[in-house]
This record gives sequence, structure tokens and C-alpha cells, in this order.
Amino acid sequence: MEPIMWNDFEKIEMRVGTILEANDFPEAIKPAYQLSIDFGNEIGIKKSSAQITKQYSKEDLIGKQIIAVINFPKKQIGKFFSECLVLGSVNNENIVLLTSDLKVENGLRIG
Repeated sequence: MEPIMWNDFEKIEMRVGTILEANDFPEAIKPAYQLSIDFGNEIGIKKSSAQITKQYSKEDLIGKQIIAVINFPKKQIGKFFSECLVLGSVNNENIVLLTSDLKVENGLRIG
């Protein structure tokens, strides 16, 4: 693994957000949900596609605070535009979301 410099890490905008909606994404090649995530007043609501259907039901996701990278360019997946990358630990195709163990303000920066 190639080391990065501290200023490389500082460029990554990781923020806490709360999932407002989780919908099926039948057009996705691999099973996924379309998420709407609230990152607070300054950032607003962003959408993301997440391949987390094996570990989470849509109902389990509503209200869950997650960690996401919000400064990637939009990525088009079919007709859907993913605006952020929801982070999780990956073991093969089993993804466990990175979350906050205590409720915090939406939009707080991870650093």
C-alpha cells in the first residue's frame, strides 16, 4: 500500500449524514439501494447508490447516521446520479456501514 501525505488526506471531505430515504434500485447491475442523505443546512441532501442490500433492509436504514465522502464528482449509474460515496467495511460482498455510535449533528466533518 502506498502511503499518502497528510495534505492528501485533508482533501477528502468525509461527513456525517442521516439517511432519509432508501429505495430499491432495480436498474443497478448489482443489487443496490438509492439513498437520500441529509448532511445538514450547509451541505444539504445528497443522493447515493449503495450495494448494501445483503446486510440492511430499507427500513433499517431510515434514520441511520452514516459516514460518506461528499466531494467526489457525481457518478452516473443508469439514469441515477450518485453524489456521494457511503463508506463501509467490505468483506467480499458483505458491506457494513461506517456509522456514528452517538447521534451527532448532520454535516460534521470526519478528521
